[in-house]
Amino acid sequence: MGDEKGFLKKKREIAGYRPLEERIRDYREVEKMLPKERVQEQGSRCMDCGVPFCHYACPVGNVIPDWNDLMFRGQWAKAVEVLQASNNFPEFTGRICPALCEAACVVGIADDPVTIRHNEIAIIEWGFENNVIKPFMPKHKTGKRVAVVGSGPAGMSASQQLVRAGHDVILFEADDKAGGILRYGIPDFKLEKWVIDRRLELMKKEGLKIETNTCVGRNYPIQKLLNEFDAVCLTMGAREPRDLKVEGRGLGGIHFAMDYLIQNNRRVGGAKIQENELIDAKGKDVVIIGGGDTGADCVGTANRQGARSVTQLEVLPEPPLCRTKDMPWPTYPKLLKTSSSHEEGCTRKWNVATKKFTGAGNRVKEIHIIDVEFVSAAGGRAEMREVPGTEAVLKADLVILAMGFLHPVHQGLVKKLGLNLTAQGNIYVENNFMTSTAKVFAAGDASRGATLAVWAMYEGRSAAREIDRFLMGSTNLP
Repeated sequence: MGDEKGFLKKKREIAGYRPLEERIRDYREVEKMLPKERVQEQGSRCMDCGVPFCHYACPVGNVIPDWNDLMFRGQWAKAVEVLQASNNFPEFTGRICPALCEAACVVGIADDPVTIRHNEIAIIEWGFENNVIKPFMPKHKTGKRVAVVGSGPAGMSASQQLVRAGHDVILFEADDKAGGILRYGIPDFKLEKWVIDRRLELMKKEGLKIETNTCVGRNYPIQKLLNEFDAVCLTMGAREPRDLKVEGRGLGGIHFAMDYLIQNNRRVGGAKIQENELIDAKGKDVVIIGGGDTGADCVGTANRQGARSVTQLEVLPEPPLCRTKDMPWPTYPKLLKTSSSHEEGCTRKWNVATKKFTGAGNRVKEIHIIDVEFVSAAGGRAEMREVPGTEAVLKADLVILAMGFLHPVHQGLVKKLGLNLTAQGNIYVENNFMTSTAKVFAAGDASRGATLAVWAMYEGRSAAREIDRFLMGSTNLP
């Protein structure tokens, strides 16, 4: 620990966002970064605790006190090395992770936590700027061939680890570019796509082969996959959306969040969309159903498209601003999050359920809602009840359903492989990440269920270790 009183001398400082009136006009990243010297000062606030609970909270096991201290001491290159030892893509997590580590930071018991996420991105970007991040070339080749299906965070992590173990890896992606949800599900104002391209170029130099526009089970035979590879890892994510089956659901102008975000990300990337397929919020009253991060991404997108109004609905109660006795430290608290997108313009409503949609000319025009409350029911579980007399009608020219995901898409690859599923519909895996089909593994949202990108990265790394063990009898992968 470079300064045992650093957390007393320095207060938490972050750079914040670009000015609202500026950022709302473009899709460049909204978050700014502190100058190098001030980031180093923030590193001094890390106490190198006897029990660093940030380790407990971080899915990928980042050695946070070590690289905070190295950064504070000005040993940036060593900090990069330690950071990359546990995290394949700090440039991603530093931008999009909700910072579970900061919620568990010991300083956070009595003060604002250490700026762990901001320090992380400062370190890795310093590494890129100073040419410290270089391809990792394996010392030997094993002669084993591995197919990874799906190029999101889990697939990218698994691929990179397997290549570094010396295996020949092909990463299959159904879309025209690799990156999965990182590329098409997350708006550029949170993660610009050159960041993904930069990393993919490094991975190619390490030996990874990427096959895009390749949907296994459709234009790439499954039997060929099983015959030509020694192991297969399924990392297609959980893309089956949760639907809202109410009256009027079939009206035009009601779309799933991922369809909306994917299309807009393509537009930002220069793709031309047919007029009859365009999902555009310009001049419209937009209602987003779902109060999570995906819903917030839709808020920011709708504002940039020029929506007349944006309303976000959530069936659950409004979260508190501070921890309650039900959310003790160091657990991750479910607190009210106001994102940069919300600041740009949004009306948020809590404890409301959608009753039906109405429209004109087969297009949605209104959404009928009602207040709800949660009361204790038999067995101690909460039961949702409508509050009589609270019915309301909102204008809605465009409705986005952002209520999460159920499980991976079963049609196609999952069914054709005859994979066993969990009760929730996810791909069933053993402790070694192997599915019910020999030499076929699964990781990330496809087997875990929809969750954070950082958990998908952890699962990709873990699955790669087990695949390496399966192929070689033992493994040195972390």
